[in-house]
Amino acid sequence: MNIYDININALDGTPINLNDYKGKYILFVNVASECGFTNQYAGLEKLYNTYKERLMVIGVPCNQFGQQEPGDSTQIENFCKKNYGVSFLMTEKIIVKGKDKHQLYNWLTDKKLNGKNNTSVKWNFQKYIVGPNGEYIDYFYSMTKPMSSKITKLIK
Repeated sequence: MNIYDININALDGTPINLNDYKGKYILFVNVASECGFTNQYAGLEKLYNTYKERLMVIGVPCNQFGQQEPGDSTQIENFCKKNYGVSFLMTEKIIVKGKDKHQLYNWLTDKKLNGKNNTSVKWNFQKYIVGPNGEYIDYFYSMTKPMSSKITKLIK
């Protein structure tokens, strides 16, 4: 299975076709509205606006870490737009760890599927970057800011 075969829905429930982003880097970030890292939404928006010709940022709401994303889709969307002007793509709320983990996070965290790394999601705002040909590149823990040179050097 490659990254483009994975099915996931947008926050409004419509299917996202990851094939639409072939040729671009994709940064997947599990996000939450009530986290100490929530202000990273601003950095993610800046990163997206700076590099949108070659980068798609996809926010993935998750309520598994400290119950810090309790809202429904409408509440999440309103919060992100009102407070951070988020214009990048957001998925429906999913499970990112454990036995019911969404297939997207199975791929991102399992070397047998992504060909590169076994990882586990430790907290909100962990970031995974996938290359323009669907190749797994790297991941970054929550404390790595979106505009960090660790991330920007990969997409320049």
